[in-house]
Amino acid sequence: MLKIYNTLSGKKEIFKPIEEGKVGMYVCGNTVYDYCHIGHARAMISFDIISRFIRHLGYELNYVRNITDVDDKIIKRAEENNESTQALTERMIAAQREDELRLGNKMPDREPKATEFMQEIIDMIQVLIEKGFAYHGASGDVYYRTSAFKDYGKLNNRKLEDMLAGARIDVEVAKEHPADFVLWKQAKAGEVSWSSPWGEGRPGWHIECSAMSTNCLGSHFDIHGGGPDLKFPHHENEIAQSEAATGKEYVNYWMHCGAVRVNNEKMSKSLGNFFTVRDVLAKYNPEVVRYLMVSSQYRSAIDYSDQSLNEAKVALERLYTSLRGQGAAAEYLPTEFTERFEAAMKDDFNTAVAVSVLFELVRELNKAKTDNAEQAESLAAELVALADLLGLLKQDPEYFLQNSTVSEGLDDAAIQVLIDERTQARKDKNFARSDEVRDELAAQGIELLDSREGTSWTRR
Repeated sequence: MLKIYNTLSGKKEIFKPIEEGKVGMYVCGNTVYDYCHIGHARAMISFDIISRFIRHLGYELNYVRNITDVDDKIIKRAEENNESTQALTERMIAAQREDELRLGNKMPDREPKATEFMQEIIDMIQVLIEKGFAYHGASGDVYYRTSAFKDYGKLNNRKLEDMLAGARIDVEVAKEHPADFVLWKQAKAGEVSWSSPWGEGRPGWHIECSAMSTNCLGSHFDIHGGGPDLKFPHHENEIAQSEAATGKEYVNYWMHCGAVRVNNEKMSKSLGNFFTVRDVLAKYNPEVVRYLMVSSQYRSAIDYSDQSLNEAKVALERLYTSLRGQGAAAEYLPTEFTERFEAAMKDDFNTAVAVSVLFELVRELNKAKTDNAEQAESLAAELVALADLLGLLKQDPEYFLQNSTVSEGLDDAAIQVLIDERTQARKDKNFARSDEVRDELAAQGIELLDSREGTSWTRR
């Protein structure tokens, strides 16, 4: 049985979908004003793997991940760039999809944009006002009345007063309570805006997700996920808005992936340790980045550094090396490795244990290569099939081993010229020149592997 750690209860629970055989999952996506950074990559890859395994278990999954395409940050960046908010968001959405595809992600079933759900957002705010959970402030903005929702704080297991204690609160005169938050914000002159019963304006961030999720998946659905920074206040506010508006329980299972730290520090532009996905992929094969993300269970924090990426590269090279020259069978008989891999994934998607099973399978595969070619082919096929559930081993082994990092040195053609020269030198018994070529390539980070089939190479 699949077990999921539920942030709401603070423990692992046996997963029981609302409708048998079907799963609705909503994940908070990005605010598209800049390129994706590696923290975004962690969340995107985590929920991609979760969606893959849920489908592998036979569930019919409806995976929805929103796009926030109207926000203060978007408006500010568009003004700085002297472009429209639409031009900025369309450019960033295209860049995000390109990054994701390079990282090996499959796209969600639906990616609603906040600007496409403006009427639904306005309708939900109107319901909240009518029910007494929201009010039109003196400033012209519409606020959610947190004191009216008795369960406010249940996701974070804290009472409203406790969450405010010791915090620096920017108290607005228009608010009834410091914790009240904006549902509809009056637009400033020249800003993008929409007409509403409360004047020209735009929605607050939290209400966008409540409106999009309930319209795409219904008032009550199975899984809601996101990054660690969204637990409070965003997801707490989503619960308050949605349950107040619909009168129903909002979500059964809340899932939050772990943070990405850089050299054990929080990633921040001010600290100079901020890396976009594109920065990283300029140096490393995308699968190396993906391996780093899946080598830890999704709820664990990841420490990003050149060292951790290089360790990920070496580990992934071990997996690919086992497939070198190995023709995978069209079909295979699942072994204990499949059973143990699936057991790890059923235990709250524990990819760390699942990856360790892959390495045990590799050891068995390497043993079989010497005395049982048929078994080796079957094990190779099993390795590829299990790795596919993690989005790994998707490249030709020779290609990956030669391109696991982006090299500024010799290109593939130049390497092959030197290998051909070395091969001829060995035929001519000119072993001194043969050794010189090997040393020259080694100095460029190229490692040679001689076999009966010829010489292959790997970048180090």
